[in-house]
Amino acid sequence: MRRGVPNAPRSTETSRRTEYLAGRTRFRSRRPCEQQHILDRSREYMSTVELTKENFDEIVSGNDFVLIDFWAEWCGPCKQFGPVFERSSEKHDDLIFAKVDTEAQPELAQAFQIQSIPTVMIVRDNIAVFAQPGALPEAALEDVIGQARALDMDEVRASVAEAQKSEQAQGGAAQ
Repeated sequence: MRRGVPNAPRSTETSRRTEYLAGRTRFRSRRPCEQQHILDRSREYMSTVELTKENFDEIVSGNDFVLIDFWAEWCGPCKQFGPVFERSSEKHDDLIFAKVDTEAQPELAQAFQIQSIPTVMIVRDNIAVFAQPGALPEAALEDVIGQARALDMDEVRASVAEAQKSEQAQGGAAQ
C-alpha cells in the first residue's frame, strides 16, 4: 500500500494504464488524482472479501475466478498464511480473494467439508478446481493460481459432466 491507497501503481507507466475494478464496473484513469478520487469514492473495494452464508452465492456465482481462504482467529498457521494471501490479492487485482472465518461461518465450512485450516480453495466458473489444506508458501500459491488460470474450463466442465454421469450410473445400478 502506498499513501493509504490499496494497490497503488508501482510505476509511472503503470499509473497511466491503471484499471480499477469496483464490483463489475471498470474505471480507467490516466491521472493519479482521478484514480485517487475513484478509490476514495468507492469504499466497496477491499483486497479481500469476507464470505458469509448470506453473500456466498452472490460473490462466488457472480465472479469467474474466486480464491477462498478458510481460516480461524485462533489458528497459528492461518495467521502465518494471512499475509501471503493478502500479498497475492494485491498482485492479482483481477481475481476475487475471499476469506471464510470458520468460527463465524460453520455452515460454509461444513458445506465444503473443511476439516483442517487454513484451507485454500479456487472456484472457477462455479466449479471448485482446487482445494488444499495447509498454509501454502507464497511461491506455491502463485504457482497454483497460474495453473488455475491455465485450465481449459470447457475441458473441466466436460470432465465434471462425465463424472456425474458415471456417479448416476453407479447409483442406479446399486438400487
